[in-house]
Amino acid sequence: MMLIGIDPHKSTHTATAVDPETNRDLASIRIDVTLQEYQRMLDWACQWPERRWAVENARGLGHHLTSWLLARGEEVVDVAPSATARVRQLSRGAGRKNDRIDAAAAACVAALQGDARPVQPENSTDALALLDERRSNLAQARVRAVNQLHALLRALLPGGAPRDLSAAKAEQLLDTVIPVGSAELTRHALAADLIAEIRTWDVKLKDNAKAMATLIAESESRPPGIPHRHTFR
Repeated sequence: MMLIGIDPHKSTHTATAVDPETNRDLASIRIDVTLQEYQRMLDWACQWPERRWAVENARGLGHHLTSWLLARGEEVVDVAPSATARVRQLSRGAGRKNDRIDAAAAACVAALQGDARPVQPENSTDALALLDERRSNLAQARVRAVNQLHALLRALLPGGAPRDLSAAKAEQLLDTVIPVGSAELTRHALAADLIAEIRTWDVKLKDNAKAMATLIAESESRPPGIPHRHTFR
């Protein structure tokens, strides 16, 4: 099993292959932080069919690369920067720091000191959390549009409009208004635009709910609370 240490930086990552039996630095590669470069690094690593990636600060600067590797079936462990610092201190150069030493140190820590923690790939729970966050954002955007529409309808209709109103009913009410003057014409146009916008949010919310239901069925998980009401508030 070859260990490949990763020293991540904001714009570049350095990978160093270390033989865990001899602790020898066998090869190294530096890449830019792009998806194309990620693939180039993975292609380079394929010369060792059995490999494990030891990423320094996998939940920080190395998070994106770690997620990318895990999604492609790679085995990844997280190594704390403090652990690699101890290895550097004991390595040649009396604490000298450079990217290749850091990356190799991460692998050495994972192999020899047991300070590495396995990182699990994202799963349906993570996907559900993303969809739930998206649902919340969609619902908030819809509420904002609904509130704006209700204010416009109050100005256009005698007695305003009921709170609990569907987009279709709002459109019917708006069709009864024959606007006169620039202010009424503008309100009427904005209200029509908001009704179309709300319909878009409704479609997106339905699609989101379907996607969540599919994930839940696949993972046999219980759904989080998903309040979903197509009413104006």
